[in-house]
Amino acid sequence: MTRILNTIKSKPLSILLISVPFALAAEIMHWNPLTTFIIAAVGVIPLAAYIGEATEALAVYSSPRVGALLNATLGNAAELIITITAIQAGLLELVKASITGSILGNLLLVLGFSMVVGGVKHGIQTFDRRSAGRYAVLLVLAVVAMLVPSTLSHAIGPDTSAPVEAFSIGVSIIMIILYGLGLLDASRPNKSPISYTVPENNLPHWSVRTAVIILTVATLTIVFLSEVLVGSAEAVVANYHISEFFLGIILIPLIGNVAEHIVAVQFAAKNQMDLSVEIAVSSSLQIALFVAPLLVFISLAMGNPMQLIFNQFELLALLIGVIIASLVSADGESTWLEGAGLLAVYIIFALGFFLLP
Repeated sequence: MTRILNTIKSKPLSILLISVPFALAAEIMHWNPLTTFIIAAVGVIPLAAYIGEATEALAVYSSPRVGALLNATLGNAAELIITITAIQAGLLELVKASITGSILGNLLLVLGFSMVVGGVKHGIQTFDRRSAGRYAVLLVLAVVAMLVPSTLSHAIGPDTSAPVEAFSIGVSIIMIILYGLGLLDASRPNKSPISYTVPENNLPHWSVRTAVIILTVATLTIVFLSEVLVGSAEAVVANYHISEFFLGIILIPLIGNVAEHIVAVQFAAKNQMDLSVEIAVSSSLQIALFVAPLLVFISLAMGNPMQLIFNQFELLALLIGVIIASLVSADGESTWLEGAGLLAVYIIFALGFFLLP
């Protein structure tokens, strides 16, 4: 236990854990919904970081195939828990918006911020052009898999009809199979778009026992905070005229992934742009090929079926995000100005989504 406490004290984000007891107080005493939402959101940030580090620590003690599975599957655990809670509450539009927002956040915000920080510090940075090309192809395929049900469903029938639901389930099965093939690729000694490998000197040196305890406690605490977060989100939408769509596409992805975003930027600052690109792209592919189809089956089991049908704004944003990120990374080089361009596109989208009724 002493070792676990020392681990927590050594992490800069650990100070945000003070939000957890405040979130409990806010839930019991029925504080203002916006205040409660902010407190719960802040509490999720360090816990998501601990889940990520515990997963990386456990991967060290496992085989390459199991390690790849752990990193790829638990990498988005915090956001997955939040979205499952939202499905339970019937907030399906928020869930679909968070899927879109996670992909956009990784491709535009994280990659852009990494390029700006790395470019200002080191000038022109390089990364593996061939790997970037593979990433771009898989990203396009993933977005196409999300786009097809959205465009064809209207010709098949109403969104809630059995044929449309069957089509969505079929596409989800194919996406998960493709994800499984990606995991097989990740278990081999080469770079994989599905899972990235953190250098050994950046890995947490935890025992299996420490990693399992931290993973368990962090996961259970996020489950509680997700209930508080989603419960207060409904009141925030109703009382403060902040759309459910904006919460899902901008705020929820940031809350669940900010720790991973920081890691990507840190690698860019150390002139390890290859790793920054891998983190941004692999996280996007995990969301598109695993989290999105998995949520379709989870929603079906929970009695709130969610189809892979996204609105025109989400589809437009996804297409533009993938195209721009692919073009910027095509030459295997990055500059701070290219990063600023990616950030500008993300901010433009965020502003537009905020003003949508």
